[in-house]
Amino acid sequence: MTTVDATPLTRDEVADVIAGRGAARRVPLAISMWVHPESFGERRAAVEAILARYPQDVQFIQLGTPAVYQAPADEPEYRWVSYDAPPVASSGGLDAQVAIDDWAKLDDILAHFPDPASPHLLPNKPAPDGRYRLGHWWFCFFERHWELRGMEQALTDYYDYPDQVHRLFSALTDFYCGAMTRAHEALGLDGIFTSDDLGAQAGPMFSPAVFREFFTPYYRRMIDHAHALGLHFWLHACGNIAPFLGDFIDLGLDVLHPIQKYTMDERAIAAAADGRLTFWAGLDVQQVIPWGTPDDVRREVRFLVDTFGRPTGRLILGAGNGINEDCPLASLEALLDEGLRYNGR
Repeated sequence: MTTVDATPLTRDEVADVIAGRGAARRVPLAISMWVHPESFGERRAAVEAILARYPQDVQFIQLGTPAVYQAPADEPEYRWVSYDAPPVASSGGLDAQVAIDDWAKLDDILAHFPDPASPHLLPNKPAPDGRYRLGHWWFCFFERHWELRGMEQALTDYYDYPDQVHRLFSALTDFYCGAMTRAHEALGLDGIFTSDDLGAQAGPMFSPAVFREFFTPYYRRMIDHAHALGLHFWLHACGNIAPFLGDFIDLGLDVLHPIQKYTMDERAIAAAADGRLTFWAGLDVQQVIPWGTPDDVRREVRFLVDTFGRPTGRLILGAGNGINEDCPLASLEALLDEGLRYNGR
């Protein structure tokens, strides 16, 4: 088999790909952060050995954003709500938990909102190693909204309590922008990455009108702030978000993940973007990874590279979501090996 240079790409090479200034010597790989070796049980060491053989071209640095109720002992206000959890939690699913059960509590919550100047925001400060440095946290607007209000209430709040949603999103934006500034100053970041699962399998979680009224103003503030700092803005959004693609391009989003298979037509999405957006294309983890053969995985890697890759760059290879214990080791190796070797037609 042909020997391939497995040296990690430099931060400049990855930045050029994202900015559309040209393809790198190979497709950038940002796969390992989606692999969860601890879930593989007795195969954990084998998974870690596979990962160690392949480059990870992005250095991920997770930020310490607040929890809903629990705060550090030395900073009791570093949490999203200003009160403790109820003595008996609901037995429903995660998206049925309701932290803000009455919007009348919002004034006190905002009066004690967490401060991005907290030392707990930056628990990890790894040294630069020449790779592209990406600071990240999970849950942005919609995910944070339903985390605090529960899914059912969140989806009706846009109609029943619009003013309260705007107040919450404005406060979140202030925190996130402050967090970006601090993280960039302390860590010398190249980009910032967060998540908002805005889509279900068949379509978005809400209408484009709701998205434009409640989300675009705050995404615009965040993306503009990231750009003012010299950062790229990356977003993970599962599900079918095709109706929002043009909005994200207009907002200046730099990198979008994952273009979830079986929810959208990948070729149509790539054509609609027309080289104006970088895709962190995620290999499918619902069917191809657990049920496909290693050859199926290799074919899917080639499909993603051929579909989303451009002479100007605009492609990073990843996984569609977490790779866990249902992944055969041969398929994990195939994903990493083909991603390292295949540069397109």
